Amino acid sequence: WKMPILCEIVTQEKLVYSDQVDMVVLDGEEGRMGILPNHSPLLTTLQVSEIRVKKGQQEETFAVGGGVLDVRPDCVTVLADVAEHADEIDLVRAQAASERAVAFLDEGGPRTPVAPEVRHDITLALERANVRLRVGHKRRDKPGFSGSDDAE
Repeated sequence: WKMPILCEIVTQEKLVYSDQVDMVVLDGEEGRMGILPNHSPLLTTLQVSEIRVKKGQQEETFAVGGGVLDVRPDCVTVLADVAEHADEIDLVRAQAASERAVAFLDEGGPRTPVAPEVRHDITLALERANVRLRVGHKRRDKPGFSGSDDAE
């Protein structure tokens, strides 16, 4: 009998996900990691990335815009700046955001000199848009998915 681990994904606005799961896969500061029940305690920052939550044969995917990961032997808590379940992602908006950021960076940014943190913010926006696209497309590629983009 396998013991599950509680996984909670939380933003300032709401509890995005909470369930007993078998495994959580995500990208921390040190790279990709898989967290199983009885994992040693860990506190780290999260990259802009996807989180995969596995429960039996089911897998759910979330796009996360950075945050903090707190792991205890019986609980994984993700305090995310932004988090969206794959089913909530608007691919059209994510694609448009990605294209805007790419165009801005390709043109060398604004006509006037820009502070490094502004360029960093745009690069971060591009990362977030690309993660949302990757996660959103995964959902649509799953067998049995019948939703259409115009239903969002």
